[in-house]
Formats: sequence, C-alpha cells, structure tokens
Amino acid sequence: MPQMLAFAILAGILYIGDLIAVRTKAWIPSIFICAVLILFGYWTFFPEDIVAIAGVPPAVATLLIFLLITNMGTMLSVQQLKQQWKTILISISGIIGIIVFLFTIGVLLFDMKTVLVAIPPLVGGIVSALIMSEGAAEAGLVTLSVFAVVIYVMQGFAGYPLTSIVLKKEGKMLLQKYRGGELELKDAPVEAELLAPSELKMFSKMPEKYNTEYFKFFRLAFVGFLAYGVSTLLAPFITISPYVLCLLFGIIATSVGFLERNVLQKANGFGFAMLALILFILDGLKKATPAMMSEILYPLVGCIILGIIGMYIFSFFIGKVLKVSKEMAFAVSLTALYGFPADYIITNEVVNSLTEDEKEREALLSHMLPPMLVGGFISVTIVSVVLAGIFVGFL
Repeated sequence: MPQMLAFAILAGILYIGDLIAVRTKAWIPSIFICAVLILFGYWTFFPEDIVAIAGVPPAVATLLIFLLITNMGTMLSVQQLKQQWKTILISISGIIGIIVFLFTIGVLLFDMKTVLVAIPPLVGGIVSALIMSEGAAEAGLVTLSVFAVVIYVMQGFAGYPLTSIVLKKEGKMLLQKYRGGELELKDAPVEAELLAPSELKMFSKMPEKYNTEYFKFFRLAFVGFLAYGVSTLLAPFITISPYVLCLLFGIIATSVGFLERNVLQKANGFGFAMLALILFILDGLKKATPAMMSEILYPLVGCIILGIIGMYIFSFFIGKVLKVSKEMAFAVSLTALYGFPADYIITNEVVNSLTEDEKEREALLSHMLPPMLVGGFISVTIVSVVLAGIFVGFL
C-alpha cells in the first residue's frame, strides 16, 4: 500500500470519528468510532503495519509522547490549582476509590496484571493507555496490550451519560439558588481559572520575532531531553519513568519562564502530534482477533463498573467532609474517564439545556466549569501518567 494512501485512509477515519462525535454532541466518542473502523480494516484489507507505512513508526510515536507530556506540564498553573484545592482532593479521592476497589474486589475476579494494566487508562487518557499498552506488549502480554487500548476506547460510554445526569441535578439546584438570590456570579473568567497566561521570564528581553516555531520546538525538546537524562541518571538507584519527569519538568519550565503555556499548540505542532499518537495507539488493535475481543469483554466491563462504584463512594465521603454536593463531587471524579475537552463540552451542553438566559448560564458555568476542568487535568494529565509510570514496572 502506498504511504500517502495509507495516511489518507487513516486521517479519513479520524475525521469520521470527529464528525460523528460532533453530530452526537460527544455522546458517541470519536475514539470509539475510529477504533471500530480501524479494527474492521485490520480484519479485512489493512496491512498489519499500515500505521508505520503511513509514517508513524514506534520511534516517531516515542518522540511525540515526550513532546506531548512535556506540553501537558505547561498547561498547569500551580497558582490556579491552589485555588481549586477541594477539587484536587475530590479528584484524587475518586482515583483512590478506583485503585482500592480494583486491588481488592478486582483481583478476586481478574488476575493482578489485568488490574495493573486497567487502572492507568481508566483514570487517564491516551498517554497512560499507550504507556500501559507498550509495557504489556514488551512483557509479552499481547491480550493485555490490546486491553489497555480497548478500555481507553470504551470508558467514555460510562462517563459521558453519568456526568450529564449528575451535572443536571447540580445545575438545577444551583439555578434554583441563583433565582432565589442565594448564588452569585463568580468574577473570574471560567477558562482563566486554569489556563492562565504565562510569561517567558527567561527571554523577556528577546524580541518576539525571534521566538519562532523552531525555537519553541527546541525548548520543548530540550526540557524533554532533561527529563530523559535525569531518569537515566537515577536508573541505578531508583526507577522513575521519563514520562513522569517530563510532566514535572514541563511544570517547572513554565513556572520559571523557560516555556510558555501550551507551547506545542503555539508551535503549530499539537494537531499533528495528536493525530500521529492516536494512530499509533489504535495500531495496538492490529493483534486483536474476534476471539481476543470476546475474551477481554468480561474484564473490560467488570473493571469499568468497579472503578465507577469506587469513584462514587470515595468522592461521596470526601465531598461530605469538604461540604461539596455529592453530585458535583461525583462529576469531578468522573472526569477521569474522559478529561479535556469532553469535560468542557459536557458542562456547556448541560448548562445550555437548563437555561437560555445568558446571565444564568454565566452563573452556572462560573460555579461548575472550573472544578470540571481542574478535575480533568488532575486525573488525566497528572495522576494517570504517574500511575502508568509506576504500574508499568510491575508487568
């Protein structure tokens, strides 16, 4: 198959996934559609190495993981996260609930390695799923390598409707308070709560015209290299995944002014990086036979159900302690199943369904959206990558 034909087919599949997600307002996840189409392709006429033929071999995927995780670190503002400390505790408690339930009840129903592979994708996104999938493949666990991809693909089906239901209950309660004069609009812009602008303090005297796309890529790559170097230096004493250090170094580099926030987007590289990375993770489905898919169905459903029950119970109790409603606490925990931008989309859809008054919409969003955004960033961006870096060492 010619390279450009392979790339065109795969890019077309990703577009179809996006199109259906937009038409269904994200109720059908784009990644699910893409996985179904690619799986059908592998079972029919796709060559097994179609992703590599299209130009995304493992070496390129590894490079993009370093860049994307470092870029994730630039998206986090320590100051704004401090303001949402309750949300952080709730998000972490929900993740602890998943871990506790899967390491207690889960290990009685499935084997330990299945649980280890399931947890990071269940509390995170594409990066943690890829880390666990590659780790399982390297350990010779082919079925679990596919399982890591499938659980990432399917968890949104549980997360989206549950989040919508509990957010509607929360929104109705807040709307009633607002109409009764008990709730005020928060002054801070919603998105600014998390995605505050940052300064390049270390290059403050450099004219902006010299801050080219190549310079942005250079600085991002340099920080990724530092993370890799430190991980290698520490290897004789302690094993720390370079991906975890990429996240930490990204936060540090942004706080000291070496990197700007969302640097990969500003370098016009984020879209292609995500396209290539999604193709690479879906490439893990090439070994998924119909028999294998039926084999992993039981642990797939079981892990998701146990994880959600654990999230609800733990978030309920921490919400009681912090005086946060059980609906909002559960919604924040559920962001682990999909992260950004689905948390943003679902929250806006719920608010739009509750009222058409612009002031009421702003009031609801000012109270509901910041916790949802922070919850998604904490679980998907930070904790899942850290867990994947730890758990992959036990496979």
